[in-house]
Amino acid sequence: MHQIEELLQDRILFLDGAMGTMIQRYKLDEEAYRGEQFKDFPHNQKGNNDLLSITQAQIIEEIHEKFLEAGADIIETNTFNSNKISMADYHMEDQVVAINIASAQIARKVADRFTNENPDKPRFVAGSIGPTTKTASLSPDVNNPGFRSVDFDLLVDVYYEQAKALAQGGVDLFLVETVIDTLNCKAAIFAILKLKDEEGVDLPLMVSGTITDASGRTLSGQTVEAFWYSISHGNPITVGLNCALGADQIRPFIEELSNKSWTYTSLHPNAGLPNEFEEYDDSPEHMAKVMAEFAQAGFINIAGGCCGTTPEHLEAIIASLKEIKPREKPVLAKAI
Repeated sequence: MHQIEELLQDRILFLDGAMGTMIQRYKLDEEAYRGEQFKDFPHNQKGNNDLLSITQAQIIEEIHEKFLEAGADIIETNTFNSNKISMADYHMEDQVVAINIASAQIARKVADRFTNENPDKPRFVAGSIGPTTKTASLSPDVNNPGFRSVDFDLLVDVYYEQAKALAQGGVDLFLVETVIDTLNCKAAIFAILKLKDEEGVDLPLMVSGTITDASGRTLSGQTVEAFWYSISHGNPITVGLNCALGADQIRPFIEELSNKSWTYTSLHPNAGLPNEFEEYDDSPEHMAKVMAEFAQAGFINIAGGCCGTTPEHLEAIIASLKEIKPREKPVLAKAI
């Protein structure tokens, strides 16, 4: 049994908050994104947050430190878009391996330092694997619904490369997150299982889906229950929900997932819905109160935050949930 699973039996664990939100606080310009390493690169890089693990490593390290100081047990690598499909937007496909390794090493360094300072509270690094900018189930062309801009085999190759690099950088587990298309997620799971078979990389897997609106479905049209049954074969250590909705709106969906899944559950919602300025208004106190209600209802094993959430949000969530018992992992017959 992995150490993190042993801890999940005893208490709620806490995931960090929004890397992108924290990066925005630094108000970086194009020159800062490029750094010395890419100062003469022919394409703009502003907004390529993952590249900062190479060009502004100290900033990424500081952000990890802030979330760990707030009490996070698990920090995510700065690699949400570190795959060849997403990096094509910045013409940075050839930097994917380097970015993943650098991001994992930064997080590993900081997590190990905090663990060494307090061995009774070990810190873990989750390799963040995002959905890519293309979906295998949906057509980007409204006039040609049968068209696909990516196929399953290409996604497997892309996720395999990312997962392998994250493992080389020293992550403790993989987090396939913000799943909007379950077929993409299945490709990521296949790649991770393939990596285990071919390279002996055997790390726990977390999977977190995204419910896009009040319909209770992913972007590719699945309900929470269908999403779980579609990915349960990957035997994730946790299944959860993140992004898109704030804590207030996500209650019925995390309740359903908690009732249906036979593994541990995670939840890291946004700090509310974005306002007209694309900012998130949920206060730390409000978010903590709602999350505590979920925990008391027995829905949560891992809690954290997504878009708009800061160390202040995480600190408030931890204060509200730390004395609440974790959801008990159900003993259910797995689907055949």
